[in-house]
Amino acid sequence: MKKACGKALVAFVLLGTGGAQAEDRIAAPVVRLGNLKLAHFGAVSYIKEIAPRCGIRVEEKTFAKGLDVMQAIIAGELDVGATASEAAISGRAGGAPVLVVAGFARGGARLVARPGLNITNVAALKGKRVGVTRGAIQEVLLMAELDKHKLSSSAAPGKDVQLVYLSYPDLNGALLGKQIDAMMQSEPQASQAINKGFGAEVLKPYGTAIGEPVRTMVMTEKFYRERRPTAEKFMRCFVEATKTFIENKPLAAKYVREVLFKGQISVDDYNDAIGNAPFSYDVTAEHIQVTTDTMMKTGVGRMRQPPVARDWVRTDMLAAAKKNLNVN
Repeated sequence: MKKACGKALVAFVLLGTGGAQAEDRIAAPVVRLGNLKLAHFGAVSYIKEIAPRCGIRVEEKTFAKGLDVMQAIIAGELDVGATASEAAISGRAGGAPVLVVAGFARGGARLVARPGLNITNVAALKGKRVGVTRGAIQEVLLMAELDKHKLSSSAAPGKDVQLVYLSYPDLNGALLGKQIDAMMQSEPQASQAINKGFGAEVLKPYGTAIGEPVRTMVMTEKFYRERRPTAEKFMRCFVEATKTFIENKPLAAKYVREVLFKGQISVDDYNDAIGNAPFSYDVTAEHIQVTTDTMMKTGVGRMRQPPVARDWVRTDMLAAAKKNLNVN
């Protein structure tokens, strides 16, 4: 009889433990987040640090570019992703089941040339080799600027501008090594090139119809619709992280420089980068539509059927989270 009672007690304890573990999982559901290693993506990365007090657990995975985030979403590996708008647009056009739910940074691009070449405007790029990351928002902005100045371009010689496609880190190396004459670069790499003396700013490319490009937070439709309570917690956490970075600049700088970049960027690099790519919350269907139209006009992304912005921009959870946290 005692043996039977002992077994029953063990079973009850195990059952209770399993129940507690299940409760923990319910209390802190996991959100799988895709992100990029760029200065203005820092507040998104900070979400995982404060996630426990938001009632969630965030598993962050870092990718080389936004299109890789989209591929991971298509593969079912992520719930949320941080990308530039062009990757989100291309992803949606290619079948990624995503919704734009927020905008976490603005700007983040700069046309930088080698000092001494007297490249002071876009027109001066004629006859030059210009580096850019293929498929990035910087390519969209470069093509829009070239179109505005009626300059033709191609990766092959023979056009007004010869394009050289490289990753963000490799662009700086190519400019330093004089393999390219100019680059449309992201932050903080653009600021690093200028601060280290091997690059000079030509312009911030915000004079086209796009204006300052907005970096987008996307959610899978399944996460948005079927895990609504968790999605709402994540969105409140995003707003809190962003508010913290906007209001506590020393903390933001320390986190981005020491945690994300392991001391690889200086204080000046960080300040200049964020000065050109401030943290934000908002995005509009109108902005996404203009970006989509520009991509179609310039041929970036090669979309056969561009998505209509009003069909997949959903900022209701963002509005609720901002109201909850008294953010204007």
